[in-house]
Amino acid sequence: MTAETSREELVLERIERARRRRPRVREERVTLAHGAGGKATQTLVEALFVEAFRNPALETLDDGAVLPPAAGRLVFTTDAHVVSPLFFPGGDIGELAVNGTVNDLAVCGARPLYLSAGFVLEEGFPVDDLRRIVRSMADAAARADVSVVTGDTKVVERGKADGCFITTSGIGVLDGAGARAELGASAVRPGDAVLVSGPIGDHGVTVMLARGELDLEADVMSDTAALHGLTAALLDAVPGGVRMMRDATRGGVATVLNEIAGASGCGVVLDEAAVPVRPAVAGACELLGIEPLYVACEGRFVAVVDGARADAALRALRGHPLGAGAAIAGTVRDDPPGLVLLRTAFGGTRIVDTLVGDPLPRIC
Repeated sequence: MTAETSREELVLERIERARRRRPRVREERVTLAHGAGGKATQTLVEALFVEAFRNPALETLDDGAVLPPAAGRLVFTTDAHVVSPLFFPGGDIGELAVNGTVNDLAVCGARPLYLSAGFVLEEGFPVDDLRRIVRSMADAAARADVSVVTGDTKVVERGKADGCFITTSGIGVLDGAGARAELGASAVRPGDAVLVSGPIGDHGVTVMLARGELDLEADVMSDTAALHGLTAALLDAVPGGVRMMRDATRGGVATVLNEIAGASGCGVVLDEAAVPVRPAVAGACELLGIEPLYVACEGRFVAVVDGARADAALRALRGHPLGAGAAIAGTVRDDPPGLVLLRTAFGGTRIVDTLVGDPLPRIC
């Protein structure tokens, strides 16, 4: 063996040892190189994302995930998350991204299975913050029993984004009671009951106060949670009795009900005293001049059920930890068609219309 051959073997051995070492991001902040597709990108993906979301479909690092066949009809959804601030009492953008997509599947009656995640990062974003967000996503996915099986990462120049944006897509399967239910506004009819799965407005108020722009404090935190267990409990308790479900995110409960009224051609009458709102949220909304019905939730949904089975539906919701504060908040009527009315605590009624704009932007 020549000296030159020996040196080549030594170099190759060192390269192989380096490849076997666990990848580690050494930079403290995200750079444009992390989005360029080279070694820095590979290290970021393997050290943060693959390490946190580890599963067989993801570890191949192919351009897409090859998934096993599912027994049942598939449900597919996608969502983007641009909350500010990224971290807030009760959660962060990572947990929000997972729970939001899981909930979109859940209110369709589906059992969530798989997620994808796309990250748009701003140059200079702290790597420790990204690591915290990814770990939060992994924990939320584990709690929801879903796998993040594919994704993408892009880096934009400093000032071109707000730290971190996340886009998630999800696949679920209709099985169990969800497969038997034909959910949708077309199934809503006069005599149905409107249920809310818990106190409303927690998330929107929490994020607004976390921005620190207002000299206001309240003992409240985000309600972000994965709701598939709660929706499954409802569907199982009243099979065939659930007309539709919708998670009350942007625009809150009021927007959801206006969508239901408009699509079904029925009227919805809410009882203000029956709508669950925490005192701290009600107080903050009063000071801000905002109606709680329009404030976003991230762990609540609205369900329309057969009026004759409303009590059974309410018991099912309240029997689950995430539905302990559920309430029958209103009824569906044939008049006024396409409108939502609120019966106030003073005995009068008023129209609850769809907002023209968003009073609380960048909250989910």
